[in-house]
Amino acid sequence: MADISLDFFAALRAALPGLGEPPAVCQRWPVPRARQLASGRVLFAQGARVKQFYLLGQGELSLDIVSSEGSGSSLGRLVAPSLFGLSAFVTGRPSRFEARAAAASEVWPLALPLYTALMDEWPGFARLLLQRFAEHFDGNLGLLGSARHAALGDRVWLAVQQLPAKPAQGGWRELRITQAELARLAGVSRQGVNAWLREQQACARVELGYGRLRWRA
Repeated sequence: MADISLDFFAALRAALPGLGEPPAVCQRWPVPRARQLASGRVLFAQGARVKQFYLLGQGELSLDIVSSEGSGSSLGRLVAPSLFGLSAFVTGRPSRFEARAAAASEVWPLALPLYTALMDEWPGFARLLLQRFAEHFDGNLGLLGSARHAALGDRVWLAVQQLPAKPAQGGWRELRITQAELARLAGVSRQGVNAWLREQQACARVELGYGRLRWRA
């Protein structure tokens, strides 16, 4: 198996914890080449008809919904390794969001022939992919309900907990996100986010830094 295949399958298994070793037949699969994205580069635009979904192997992506007036709201940040774009790919409908690199990133496009092979020939892949898709859907429902009914602090806190965070020392979890991005995700004002974060910092529940924050339950 070529090195490109080894890297791809390692990233795919990292994105779907619990997935076993690829079957021997994988050597016949059309493994894609990775795409490199510079920070700020758009992978696909809102409204685009995509012919593949994606595996984020390295880096971070921002997923945003842009209105006809040019304003936007954030669906969240993806941190590698992650799978995304499945809904538009499977349904054949235009993408409902834009995917943009928030940092230098590497993605693999998974087109229909490879998707079919993964679903039909890799035991456990379909079950774990469905689980991950259900987790994303549940998270989006939580954000929608929060945006309609919850108080500002509850909305921001739910948004923080929905984002992929990295473990840090002392039981903290760390996010790379600005207050403006967090405000967009929670659907509240930046001033409101700033005030809430300062309150949480005073209670030692949040630590603030440039372009990042740390939190713990």
